[in-house]
Amino acid sequence: MDKQPAVYILANRRNGTLYAGVTSNLVKRVWEHKNDLVEGFTRRYAVHMLVYYELLDTMDAAITREKQIKAGSRAKKIQMIESMNIGWKDLYDSIV
Repeated sequence: MDKQPAVYILANRRNGTLYAGVTSNLVKRVWEHKNDLVEGFTRRYAVHMLVYYELLDTMDAAITREKQIKAGSRAKKIQMIESMNIGWKDLYDSIV
């Protein structure tokens, strides 16, 4: 998976701390989070599991979608995650 606009949600555990982000290279960005190369929230709270993602056609669409996700409630985010990933498995291996 090379350059492809995407939104993603990371978690530190099932029903734990959540982080939503946007990227043009999902594999690279999640790898950076997993290896604590991204300073800030995900490093501080050990939020490294890829639990949800969506691939989009353009970066504009991805940014708009990220804003929608971030504006939604925690319950809505959990519902989105469980619609795609009921077991809250780390999806990173499925995208590399």
